[in-house]
Amino acid sequence: MRSITSLDELRSSRLSLDGTVGLAPTMGFLHEGHLSLIRRARDECDHVVVSIFVNPTQFGANEDLSKYPRDIERDLKLIEPLTDLVWMPTAEIMYPQGYQTWVEVEAIASPLEGTMRPGHFKGVTTVVAKLFNGVQPHKAYFGQKDAQQAAVIRQMVRDLNFPIEIVVCPIVREADGLAMSSRNVYLDPEQRKAATGLFRSLSAAKDLYENGERNAEKIRRKMKDVLADEPLAKVQYVSCADYDTLEELDAINGKALLSMAVFIGKTRLIDNFVLG
Repeated sequence: MRSITSLDELRSSRLSLDGTVGLAPTMGFLHEGHLSLIRRARDECDHVVVSIFVNPTQFGANEDLSKYPRDIERDLKLIEPLTDLVWMPTAEIMYPQGYQTWVEVEAIASPLEGTMRPGHFKGVTTVVAKLFNGVQPHKAYFGQKDAQQAAVIRQMVRDLNFPIEIVVCPIVREADGLAMSSRNVYLDPEQRKAATGLFRSLSAAKDLYENGERNAEKIRRKMKDVLADEPLAKVQYVSCADYDTLEELDAINGKALLSMAVFIGKTRLIDNFVLG
C-alpha cells in the first residue's frame, strides 16, 4: 500500500494502476462499516484506492469538525492488507486560497439532512466530485447508512456524466442493532444503550409494514412512539419517503426509505431501513 498526499503524487500513482479502480471515500477513524466497503471494492476491482479526508466544508458552524475523531496510524494498519493506494490530501490541497467553485444538487438534497444541516450536501458533493476527478475510479463505494448522501451522489453522477458506477453497501451493525458510526465513540455507556432505540424504532415500523400497513403517516407515528419511550432520545426528524426522490409519502406503493436523525445526549445519530 502506498500513502500519498499531493495531487502530483496521486496522478503519477494513478497512471500505474492498470485495470479497474475502486474508490472508497472516507473521513477516517475507520470501523467495520468502512472496511466492508473496501472489501467489496477489493472483490470487484483490480485496484483499490481509499481516501481519508475530514472535509471541513460539510460541517456546519455548530458541528464537530474540531472534535471529529481521528487516528490515522490505526486507519492505515486496518486498510493496508486491502488497499493499493491511500490518498490523504490536506484542506489546503482540496481548497486552496481563493477557492470559489462548488457543486450543488438541488431537490433531492433539500429535505431531511439538507433541512437540518444547511450547506452540508454542498460540501459533500463538491469534495466527492474532487475525489472523483483526482482518482478517476471506475466504481465508488458508499454506505447505506448515509442513504440521502448516496442518493445525492447518484444524482450528481447522472447529471454531470461521471463515468463511475456508484455501489451502495449495506449498513453494518453492532450485535444489538446500532449502526456503526465514527460518532458512536462519543456515547457514554448509558447513552450507548439508549442509542439502540433507533434500531428498535425502525424495526417496529418495518414490522408494521410487513403486517400489511401501507399508510405512511402510521409508519412514521410508530417510529416516533418507540423513540418517545427513550428518555435520552431527542428526535430531529423521522421520515417515510420515496426511495428515489426522498419526497414524503402518503401511502407506500413501491420502494420506500424509513430514516431518522436523533440526538442521544450531544451526539447526533442517523439510521434507516429500506422497505419494498
